[in-house]
Amino acid sequence: MSQRCHWYFLIVLPVSALLFGCARSQETAEHADSWTYAGDRPKEHWADIEQYLDCGGDNQSPVNLIEFEAVKVSKLNSLEIFYSPSTHISRVINNGHTVEFDFVQGDSIIFNEMTYHLDQIHFHEPGEHKINGIRYPIEIHLVHREASGNVCVLGILGMEGQESQIFEFLEQFLPLKEGTSKDIDRGVDLSLLFPERLDYFSYVGSLTTPPCSEKVNWVVFRDPIVLSLEEVQKLQENMPINNFRDEQPLNGRLVYFNVMSD
Repeated sequence: MSQRCHWYFLIVLPVSALLFGCARSQETAEHADSWTYAGDRPKEHWADIEQYLDCGGDNQSPVNLIEFEAVKVSKLNSLEIFYSPSTHISRVINNGHTVEFDFVQGDSIIFNEMTYHLDQIHFHEPGEHKINGIRYPIEIHLVHREASGNVCVLGILGMEGQESQIFEFLEQFLPLKEGTSKDIDRGVDLSLLFPERLDYFSYVGSLTTPPCSEKVNWVVFRDPIVLSLEEVQKLQENMPINNFRDEQPLNGRLVYFNVMSD
């Protein structure tokens, strides 16, 4: 029987601020004004900016995830998700690169026997990772950080169809002007954000925005979720057009396809 991913609807005690209070995971980087997706400092030239030399590294993200070329496994890179039924959102930010929802520390995942705590989620349109050569309209990144600073990102692709309950909830806090934030202090059931089948690709890559730091563990679910065209458009209206990074070469890296369902 294949390895399964279980939801643990437990209320987890807050983690000490001494460990995680300063470990705020911003995949969109600390230097928000020194790079852009287009214009004077476009994504094609991020590696030319001195502090972003990692953007020219050999283990960059995103990549094209091709199922028949991946190493198929059922236990290696096992994933467990420990989210409560009411994950606490602290605020939403429009940082000029994406819309980001920040969370109170508590929920976590275990990946490769290492615990990572949920920090924030944000969006790219269209999606960054391709699945079997297909680019989807939206990609959601759930950014997690381990105590020593290691990062694991869960990537969920979105396709257009019927309305999504969780997107309706999140988008009630929009629109939000660039450079502003809004306190939320509400709970949300993030299990509604995941696809029904939890088979996923995994590989070691990088942040997809400057500073493009490497040694990031990526978990990208094969099956997309469904949200309405109107929900996609509302996200687009609050982010730069085409806030995605182009496909990066694998350069010999292994991609695993993890079968979590029967």
